[in-house]
Amino acid sequence: MTSGFLAAISILTKPLNEASVRDAQSSHQEALLAVLQNNRSLLLQQLQSESSFEEVKKLREEVMSAAEWLSTDPEDATWGFVQECLLLLLALARHISNELKLFKLKSSSVAKNPTPEFAPPLPPDVLSVTQQKTLRAALQFVVSLGLCPYLASGVGVPLSCRSAFGAMVDKLVRGGAVSAGGRRLLTTTNVLLQLAELSSLATLVFTQHLGDVMAALCQLGYQPHRGERGGTEEEKMQELSAEERRTCREALKSLLGKVYQPIVIKQLLILQGGPRQSGAAGSSSGSGSRAALGSAPAWLRRLCGQLLSERLMQPNGVQAVVRAVLEGGTGGESDWRKCDGVARILVACPQQSTSADSYYRQVCPQILQLLHFKDKLAAQQFQLVATRAALSIVQEKPSFAHQYLLTPLLQPLHRCTTASNESRDLAAVEEWELTRCVEDVYKIWVVGNSPSASLLKALEEVLPVIFTLFCFTKQNVSHLRAPCQDIVLWYLSHTEASEALSALRQLSGLQGQKTEASDFYFTPGSDGGARFDSRENCSDEDDALYEKLSGEQWRLECLMHLLAELKDSDLPGDFFLELLQELTSWTAAADEVKNDEEELDVSTMTLLEVEQEVLGRAARQSLRLALLQVLAMMVESLQHNTLLRKPNQVVDFIVTLVQRACVGLDQVTEPSPENPIESQTLSMGIGLVATLLSGPELGAEDYSSMSRLLSPLETLSQNHSDVVVQQLASNLRAVIATHGAIRPEDLTAAAAQASRKPETTVKNTNVSSRRKQKIQTEGSDSVGNPEVVQAQEKVLMLFLENLEHEDSFIYLSAIQGLAALADSFPERILERLLEDFQQGPSLPTSDQERSLETRLKVGEVLMRASRAMGELAPHLGRPLVGVFLQGTRDSDQSVRASSLSNLGELCQKLDYALGPLAQELSLCLTALIKTEKEAEVRRAAVHVIALLLRGLSHKTTQVLSEVLLDLYRALKWVLRSDPDDVTVLHAQLALEELDVVMRRFIFPEQKLEKKIVVLP
Repeated sequence: MTSGFLAAISILTKPLNEASVRDAQSSHQEALLAVLQNNRSLLLQQLQSESSFEEVKKLREEVMSAAEWLSTDPEDATWGFVQECLLLLLALARHISNELKLFKLKSSSVAKNPTPEFAPPLPPDVLSVTQQKTLRAALQFVVSLGLCPYLASGVGVPLSCRSAFGAMVDKLVRGGAVSAGGRRLLTTTNVLLQLAELSSLATLVFTQHLGDVMAALCQLGYQPHRGERGGTEEEKMQELSAEERRTCREALKSLLGKVYQPIVIKQLLILQGGPRQSGAAGSSSGSGSRAALGSAPAWLRRLCGQLLSERLMQPNGVQAVVRAVLEGGTGGESDWRKCDGVARILVACPQQSTSADSYYRQVCPQILQLLHFKDKLAAQQFQLVATRAALSIVQEKPSFAHQYLLTPLLQPLHRCTTASNESRDLAAVEEWELTRCVEDVYKIWVVGNSPSASLLKALEEVLPVIFTLFCFTKQNVSHLRAPCQDIVLWYLSHTEASEALSALRQLSGLQGQKTEASDFYFTPGSDGGARFDSRENCSDEDDALYEKLSGEQWRLECLMHLLAELKDSDLPGDFFLELLQELTSWTAAADEVKNDEEELDVSTMTLLEVEQEVLGRAARQSLRLALLQVLAMMVESLQHNTLLRKPNQVVDFIVTLVQRACVGLDQVTEPSPENPIESQTLSMGIGLVATLLSGPELGAEDYSSMSRLLSPLETLSQNHSDVVVQQLASNLRAVIATHGAIRPEDLTAAAAQASRKPETTVKNTNVSSRRKQKIQTEGSDSVGNPEVVQAQEKVLMLFLENLEHEDSFIYLSAIQGLAALADSFPERILERLLEDFQQGPSLPTSDQERSLETRLKVGEVLMRASRAMGELAPHLGRPLVGVFLQGTRDSDQSVRASSLSNLGELCQKLDYALGPLAQELSLCLTALIKTEKEAEVRRAAVHVIALLLRGLSHKTTQVLSEVLLDLYRALKWVLRSDPDDVTVLHAQLALEELDVVMRRFIFPEQKLEKKIVVLP
């Protein structure tokens, strides 16, 4: 039985007792030697006398007869003890092998369909915890006494560095005869490898002693031959043969291929030893276990380097190296240094590689795989290693990085620009590909944050695609929005200013760009990402044009959002000034613009020339429109402190304005009232210059930057037709030229006078714009304005008149103004509005054909007024309730629906004042629900009940106690009988509100309160 073998091993490895210590008190080494001899003698005695050890004795003798390495009468007692351990371990392994064969034979004869209660038999190689502990002790004796002492200096970790007991054992064995050390090392190693052929014993051997076995095999197979270095005849006789050395090398190769690779790499790094040390300096340079290892022999360092390179270059070798170094880390500073160290290892091409090209072709894809780990514990460190390695390869080996790293990484984005319609059933780029690509770009470019020319160039090629993807995610809920935004912002922040401005021109459509394929577009993915799929051709030209224009508008809005995020950058201002300069250059080239607007004379032109001229005109006009659109969007969307955040940018802006005003002075002798833009531009520029010069003391740098205004100001002082402008331009030029030494009095007032003159030419140029401004201003400023209070009737008439206007901006402003008036003067205004809502518009100029539309607009005003009543709703809302109830009987369905909508908004505010009206309200709603033919009205009626329950909340059971059952039955009737799905949905929502109310009523919330009673 297995227990007999383990009992014999336990006798042999019995620990030191007190009697032995008293018998040998001279030294620890002598005491240990005495115990080893005593335990061996006791084992041999019991093997001869005890009948329970018969099987052990038999198998031991079989092993002895087959063991050529066995020494019958060894001079070294320690080696004799090791031999006895090896014999028992081999006997145990032979016994387990025999038992396993019998077990397999019995298992094959067992019924193939066992009952559920049948427990499978336990294999004989399964060992208990106590038995494993006994075997570990025996293996530790074998390795400590029969393997480690015979390793050469610097090979493996010395016993003296492991523990105090190890140091004692090392001295004990070193003191004996070691002339046959190589043979003994070979014997111990071969026995351990034989034991490892059984899986149960292999776990025990390699868990604790893998490094020692690898060190022994390295020494046995690769240590330079002693005969080559000289030695005694006896030493030469003990040398290993070439066949034995070859066998050891093959065993090492097989072992390294079977064991978990990160463990192998970790042991190889330990065998490679610490850094080379010279003299006393070596002892103080470095700390930790790495420095304690000492320096390994040169042959071992070369061998470990070669083996490590082979591990690295095999499939998944990069991952194995990273795991070997980082597994078990805590995420502290040392782990970050390890990550940098591993990254440097991956970048360096090993000498064993056939070529640098083959190395990076094999390693770079594995580096990219490190970015895709899902394990949260290891992902951060793996991604850090991958990021640092990728950035180092890009910096040190840019050609290999572009070919094997950046191109495969960015391939999904490149495919977006080269997609074709060959396979329309399949997406050009799947969601998982696009998501992984964007995340990888974010990790390397943004998180790595090490800008270089190669990285910026590679990202520039796919930047339009990333921006298009960002625009798509802004229209949807997607996890790709934030990384896309950060990637674009990172590029704009780290590239050169000229490159960033060129990229902005591309993204805004002002410059040709390589965008995604025209027949493809981004569509939402199933996991919150996006996929690049083919689109169906739009047959309607108008729809296609609308889609194109709306898409361009949306791209500009998204670009403005990105520019707004660059608050601490000069890029938005520089881009704005560049566009203004281009606009000024177009103004100067007025002849070209006129030629484009004139009719083309085709009499003397060929057909090809006509086509080229027409296309050229269209391209130039399109570019001008795009420029104006971008400028308008920037002015509308970005704040002034974002566009012009530095004084020099303000000066550049002023120079642009004044130069643009000077462009047409040679052609126009005076400001044109038909085109007042030049006058406005001039007044703005002069006012800004005067304000800057009238401010606090300016420095020499400020005057130097403003010196660019001298030439355009001189042009104004000489050529402008207005004497006031000439004089002011001359004064401003004098102040700038003399750096403030000459300063006319009241410079700002003169600028203000010049600025007021163009206002008269601009006044009344657009009646519709003035009307919109008036409506909006009066609507927003009516509350508290004394003039409006005194003339409320006129203001009311003005709003009612514009309520019928076709322009949505005007009538919406009128609605806002009427709501504000109703909030300020409720009695008078609400009475008039209720009258118009019931009977239609009452103005003499009203269009009766548009009466229904006006009534609905008045209904919108009443809804806003109801929302704004607040606590005054019980007082002011009673007349509105009556009118809205009457409106539910109107002949037009839109008025009925509007009345119900207003009724729901108002009832939410009435609270307890709704009690007397509850019965009438319930009858009206239930009748409409059951008898109304129009689905829109039924929806509104059910929605009123939902709003009513939501507004009353916990007061529902008190206010609606008499009608609550009727409302419940009406809602249930809708669920059972109403054919309209939307009405049913509203009923379900109302029943959910009712359910919440009743649950609170039946199961009130328990409050833990303490009551303090003061006794008399």
